Amino acid sequence: MDEFDVVVLGTGAAGLTAAIRASAAGASVGLFEKQDQIGGTAAWSGGMAWIPGNPHMAAAGAVDSREDALTYLASLSNDMIDARAAQTFVDRGPEVVRWLEANSPLKFFAIAGFPDYHPENPGAKSRGGRTMECPLFPFSELGEWADRVTKGPQLSGVLTITETPLGRGAPQGIPADELARRRVGDERGTGQALVGRLVKGCLDRGIEPRTGMRAIRLLTEENRVTEEIRVTEEIRVTGVRFESADGPVDVRARRGVVIATGGFEWDEDLVRSFLRGPLERPASPPHANTGDGLRMAMRLGADLGNMREAWWAPTIDVPMPDGSTASWLINGERTRPRCIMVNGRGQRFTNEAVNYNAFGAAFHVIDTTTFEYANHPAWMIFDDVYWRRYGLAGAKADQPVPSWITTADSVAQLAKQIDVPAGALEETVQHWNFNTVMESDPDFGRGTSAIDKWWGDPQFGAGPAATLGPLDTAPFYAVRVYSGCLGTKGGPKTDDQARVLNLDGAPIEGLYAAGNAMAAAAMGMSYGGAGGTLGPAIVWGFLAGQYAASHSAIEA
Repeated sequence: MDEFDVVVLGTGAAGLTAAIRASAAGASVGLFEKQDQIGGTAAWSGGMAWIPGNPHMAAAGAVDSREDALTYLASLSNDMIDARAAQTFVDRGPEVVRWLEANSPLKFFAIAGFPDYHPENPGAKSRGGRTMECPLFPFSELGEWADRVTKGPQLSGVLTITETPLGRGAPQGIPADELARRRVGDERGTGQALVGRLVKGCLDRGIEPRTGMRAIRLLTEENRVTEEIRVTEEIRVTGVRFESADGPVDVRARRGVVIATGGFEWDEDLVRSFLRGPLERPASPPHANTGDGLRMAMRLGADLGNMREAWWAPTIDVPMPDGSTASWLINGERTRPRCIMVNGRGQRFTNEAVNYNAFGAAFHVIDTTTFEYANHPAWMIFDDVYWRRYGLAGAKADQPVPSWITTADSVAQLAKQIDVPAGALEETVQHWNFNTVMESDPDFGRGTSAIDKWWGDPQFGAGPAATLGPLDTAPFYAVRVYSGCLGTKGGPKTDDQARVLNLDGAPIEGLYAAGNAMAAAAMGMSYGGAGGTLGPAIVWGFLAGQYAASHSAIEA
């Protein structure tokens, strides 16, 4: 049987961070991944990390405080955020950034101007600073592992977020010779840069991921403990049983096991049992996050938290060259001028430019008369000026309109094709067009928040016109929008040492959790800002690695 001090399950940002931190503390580390490729959802992401008070804020012209950060999180709470977890995140976050930059290849810089996702709330930073990303990283330094980091359909990795419209840059602003130079060393940005740097940190410490290893059960030992008149069983996690191509494999963990296996968005039964609303299109690596860590922790009596929540995001279906269909996140696309979103009644139902996690709540509204989800189905509607100016999901106006986009010569004809009431859609568009002349949206307030205007088109200035604009030029277009997510955010509850807690609130000895495999108690139903998923994942991965490595070893 293989033995390690610390066994880490999962190779996303949380798992890789845990492995680096545990190794730095002197522990031997076994790093396991069930997929053939490594990096998880983090490698598909924008790679940003939202960490209040981070040491790069000053360089971005921003100032933060513990009080501001906690006030902001409390303003988003809706009684779903655990105050202790929020304090742990805010207090330990800056330390984690400094440590990783001093002891691994990980490097960050704050994205100047990128607002928090609820920038008008108390304690928010409307001019940014809490969101960081990594500089480009040459994957040529990873050797054979360069091709084993998973790549998603949406972000090529050649650019950083700062160089894309999402970070207020533009791809056409990067000279062709610079892009060619980057390709020589396979330099990548976004989530690829984040994961690449963390993988390099593991390889530098002699930690090589073992792929094709699905964790299916935690191995334990039990001790009978007498407390006055009670006799209880104390469980200690001692290892992991894996399912592999060669059959079952048991691995011993002398100090602890870190669950960093991601969420459960790809398991239909768990989704139906726990999530508060429909989830139609996960935007994470297909079938990777199936709740393996959740089920293992539940078998040991772990207490669960935040189970109804996900990192919600609206998506559209986009066919890929290999014949697959991608769940494409429409983050910037839906915020630009000359587009709106309507439900099956042909009516707008929310601020289309609100942050993607908050947008998810609009898909969960129940019509109490029909007892159906009121905003299913939903459609993104745009006109020909939008199409010629922006295209959509990689499709451009200098090419034929792809079959997955519905096209019509009038709003009424478009309504007929997507099966919504023509009169209602025409009235919605007319009402919208009238209001955009006044640069206002009295129905849902689109264009009033700093984040609305940040996501919009900066060529129209810093005011509401960055996101407001009429739909008045034929032909008109529609694409179906689905309730999607980046991952779920519920799981076993943890303490400030990332230890998994049982139903009595006591730690389960030798068991730790981080990332989407744990309850996101510091975030609840909210999303603080860009990188709000990865910031806590990195912090709790760090804590799990630190404290697992310092845990007393099992005697031989």
